[in-house]
Amino acid sequence: MIHCPCPLCEFRLFQTREDAYDHLLLKPFPAKYTFWLHHGERHVGESATETQETDPGSVYRDPMRDMVHEAFNFPGSVVDEDDSSNKDFEGDAEEFPYLYSKPSQAACHFDELLKDGEQELYPGCAKFSKLAFLVRLYHIKCMCSMSDKAFGIILELLCEGFEHAKIPVSLHDAKRIIRKLGITYKKIDACPNDCMLYQGSDQELSRCKICGTSRWKQKTRRNSIVRINVVVKKNGKPQATKVLRYFSLVPRLQRMFMSSKTSVDMLWHKKGPNSDGFLRHPRDGEAWKAFNRRYTHFSGDLRNVRLALASDGFNPFGNLS
Repeated sequence: MIHCPCPLCEFRLFQTREDAYDHLLLKPFPAKYTFWLHHGERHVGESATETQETDPGSVYRDPMRDMVHEAFNFPGSVVDEDDSSNKDFEGDAEEFPYLYSKPSQAACHFDELLKDGEQELYPGCAKFSKLAFLVRLYHIKCMCSMSDKAFGIILELLCEGFEHAKIPVSLHDAKRIIRKLGITYKKIDACPNDCMLYQGSDQELSRCKICGTSRWKQKTRRNSIVRINVVVKKNGKPQATKVLRYFSLVPRLQRMFMSSKTSVDMLWHKKGPNSDGFLRHPRDGEAWKAFNRRYTHFSGDLRNVRLALASDGFNPFGNLS
């Protein structure tokens, strides 16, 4: 997300790079904008020594605000919008409403998360904001493998006990806020016998083309003389018997580099010391070193990770021996 430099946005609105590119196709880059000030650069006359003299510990940094900024790859806060004359571009706004009608969805989510991060959990609470409390609560749910039903009951209890607190009433409301941080997954219906996935050209099939098993959940109709299986539906849509949740790898790797807390660990394989000569990480092994010698272009960039070598011998399900 960047400040869009088109004459209509005038560096006031954050847009994705794709949206900013589309905007600049319609209107050129402003000719008088020769020194960049809206993308994290220093002002004219500001020296590098002046910025280094500032003590980082003296300024309080809200961790929730930093997390939101890093999740959306924003270098700084959103600039306040001021009403300026855009009469020359009203025709473009009418001709291309999908570009100029409103800010992008990511920008709206960013603004909503900032508001939740600044809103007090209850009047007078200085330790937790609405977003900070929800993230901590949801983190406990994930770490302790708490079921959705149990988490929903806890939310209801907290709302009844603390009426003035800004706590989501249900699990659905909590997920709507958490989902704005990104890192979603894709649901793909699967055969109950693990024969195939219903995607691509097979997305509209209702039965497995290998074993013939029905794709949908079924239940026996009550009070029927002949046993009849009826498809289970929720909100008018049939429910799949088995669902594969696909976690795409690329955005998760990007998020690990975007976060200030994990980006250091992602570069440890190149910068971390190991002077004792013991094998403490796959990067100390001969396979890792041979890979670097063979693919010098790949190993030249510190950010490139070797997933297969780094996960060699890793068992995500514990000790099964």
